[in-house]
Amino acid sequence: MLKVLPQVSKRSLLKSLLIATLGLHLSAFTYAQEEKTPVLRWSSAGDFLTFDVHAQNESLNSSANAAVYESLVRFNKAMQIEPALATAWERVPEGFLFTIRENVKFHEGQILTAEDVAYSINRALMPESQFRALASGIEGADVINPRQVLVKTASGSPVFLNQLTSLRILCKSWLAEHKALRPQNYVAGDESYLARHANGTGPFKLASREVDVQTVFTANHDWWDEANRVGNVETVIYTPIASPATRTAALLSGEIDFVLDPAPQDLAHLERDARLKVLSYAEDRVMMIALDLARDNSPYVKSMDGKPLATNPFKDKRVREAMSLAVNRDALVKTIMRGRAVATQTIVSNAVAGYSAEIAKPAPYDLEKAKALLAQAGYEKGFAFTLDTPNNRWINDENLSKALASMWAKIGLKVNVNAMPRAQYFPKVLGFDTSAALVGWGSTTFDAYQPLQSLSATFNAETGAGISNVGRASDAELDRSIKALAGEADTEKRRALANEALAREKEEVLHIVLLQPQFSWAMQKRVEPVPRPDNRLTLEWVKVTP
Repeated sequence: MLKVLPQVSKRSLLKSLLIATLGLHLSAFTYAQEEKTPVLRWSSAGDFLTFDVHAQNESLNSSANAAVYESLVRFNKAMQIEPALATAWERVPEGFLFTIRENVKFHEGQILTAEDVAYSINRALMPESQFRALASGIEGADVINPRQVLVKTASGSPVFLNQLTSLRILCKSWLAEHKALRPQNYVAGDESYLARHANGTGPFKLASREVDVQTVFTANHDWWDEANRVGNVETVIYTPIASPATRTAALLSGEIDFVLDPAPQDLAHLERDARLKVLSYAEDRVMMIALDLARDNSPYVKSMDGKPLATNPFKDKRVREAMSLAVNRDALVKTIMRGRAVATQTIVSNAVAGYSAEIAKPAPYDLEKAKALLAQAGYEKGFAFTLDTPNNRWINDENLSKALASMWAKIGLKVNVNAMPRAQYFPKVLGFDTSAALVGWGSTTFDAYQPLQSLSATFNAETGAGISNVGRASDAELDRSIKALAGEADTEKRRALANEALAREKEEVLHIVLLQPQFSWAMQKRVEPVPRPDNRLTLEWVKVTP
């Protein structure tokens, strides 16, 4: 239970703790407090990963990039598609023809061109890009004339425009100047000028960047859409604070205005504080476990006495089913998530087109059946494995993994929870250096195709299929359904194909799906954000009153 200290001593303790444990500079807070224009001091557990828009397809990172960079189209507050850097588009035989907005300036003064647009879309398709799966169905982009770009597509999929909301546009000449024409290979650990610098067309400029310490954004009043800016924030100061208790203390003391990921155990206390408010919504995210389904000998799976196993138990469907049956999802929701989640057994949330409540319904918790299945598979004596998890990415991620380890111990499995910061976690698991990993996933397009294509399709380095399939699951029947879904334009037929694919994913236990979390935002009462189902804070929509 969080103890509330007297106001003066609490503030003093907080500042000392932040400086000592995080290396923060008190001047950042002083600056925010003395600033007369609206300032938003924002925090969550982990830092942004990179400002190369194609290097890491991860929600928090995309939120930061979306403040600086823009796409051809965007979601409005009703989550409907509207024009952004494109003013119009039309379907043509080869794909879609876009008319590019005139006189749009990048932050460093360059004027947006059709060449910038075409190059940015083609860059998203390069091998180093983590957005290839999201760009699935896009075959490339060509400049037609100085104001028009043809985006070539394999089909007339109705989710094409949704896909484009996440494909952000860069300045080609600026990329060339900084030797960044190709995306940063984040998974391989490459550095890039773009990791810490940005030059977009968006509503905010990246003013300064200190990795794991502080990132500052300032409002771009040369923004082409300035007349329609909803929010009034002039400066955004983002401070990653790993400790949930410290984030809560920072909010209570007034040092922080907004916390993206308050700990569930602190929410009741925050809701009772008259100075604060908490907003809670169902999140477009599903938490699951990915298991190594590809290798005959998985590197982090051992016998109970630490010796190598002759086989990879995860390749046996009975083992995966046993592990799923041994997960008490209702207990995870009640204890770890404090009731702010829903148990599920499908890889998409209820906000996604193609979701089925019937498929999502979990099988009953059944330890005896789980033990029997393990015995049938030849593992009645159990086995040991390492479960990789971030400790600063998702709400209670490490605690969730530890709870799973305890549950699996009841059927004779010995689990070593390997927790690490998100900056180390993502390169590790996306590089297939894992036997089991906690995964959180939301659909950027709000359509089932994207998560299926990214999480469950057979991995293909050239096409980007299965780019987030960290267990390298491969099922020919499922691949056929996903391929059919990619090209289907009819809404009802798409729903049927999505249900078919999601049912197959569940039947084969390609992931051990756990729960759909509810996200909560905690803030000072003077902060007025606009929540989105994908848990992204849109900075240009935020209002801060004195």
